[in-house]
Amino acid sequence: MSLVNQAETMNKEYMNDSLLINDFEKLSRFIYNQSGIKMPPSKKIMMEARLRKRLRDLNINSYTEYCDFLFSKEGAKNEITHLIDVITTNKTDFFREPKQFSFLSEIALPALLEEYQVGVKQPLKVWSAGCSTGEEPYTISIVINEFANKIPRYLFSIFATDISTIVLQKAAMGIYEEERIEPVAPELIKKYFLRSKDRQKKLVRVIPELRNSVAFQRLNFMDNDFGVNELFDVIFCRNVIIYFDKPTQDKLIEKLITYLKPGGYLFMGHSESIFNTSLPLTQLAASTYRKRQ
Repeated sequence: MSLVNQAETMNKEYMNDSLLINDFEKLSRFIYNQSGIKMPPSKKIMMEARLRKRLRDLNINSYTEYCDFLFSKEGAKNEITHLIDVITTNKTDFFREPKQFSFLSEIALPALLEEYQVGVKQPLKVWSAGCSTGEEPYTISIVINEFANKIPRYLFSIFATDISTIVLQKAAMGIYEEERIEPVAPELIKKYFLRSKDRQKKLVRVIPELRNSVAFQRLNFMDNDFGVNELFDVIFCRNVIIYFDKPTQDKLIEKLITYLKPGGYLFMGHSESIFNTSLPLTQLAASTYRKRQ
């Protein structure tokens, strides 16, 4: 290989391994405007790592070239969703923050049934906002199914949304590695999961009854119109607002509350708190709120 070719190869490798500050700032502003997610300078290395595979898939040699493509007419049309999929964090588990699911089954569901006949005279409606790969909405469905077993003709539906199309596709399939369901009680695993016939694969699938109880849909919290035309009795929005700045957090919470029925329950992540005392919410437990009448 000639010295010129070596230099070109080294330059390509260097460009591929280094996201220039100007390009990082462009991408950060774009991501914030599109999704509300803040990408501070401390996230630069993470962004480099997550975009590297995308560059290979597109046969692009540098982050600068990727930025040029992203902001081109073709990129603006086709690449935005892929970029958001790449940079969003999707950490979740079955029965994550279990005390909230105990609160749901022991306090929230009985109160909604007693006070408003929710589940009997009208279906219980739950929104899992920021559902990731589906563990949360399927956990909700398990909890409600267990509650509903004691009540004849109890009806419910779960609406699950996320900004990432990749995680929504996985969620809709309802297929997980066996280790992912370790937090689930053995009797519930036996009842609500099917093990793969090929035992070497060590996979399980959520039973059709649970899968059919959840409707998955892509939703961007930064859109003015969510395209949601119903009110909910329960909203889970956990470990989502921590990725937004304070003004965006406040705006999102205010908007979410407009979709919550009076007397309905809002569950946030344990690292998230609501400090706006003007909102029509009463805190009942850690990161657990009820909308006032």
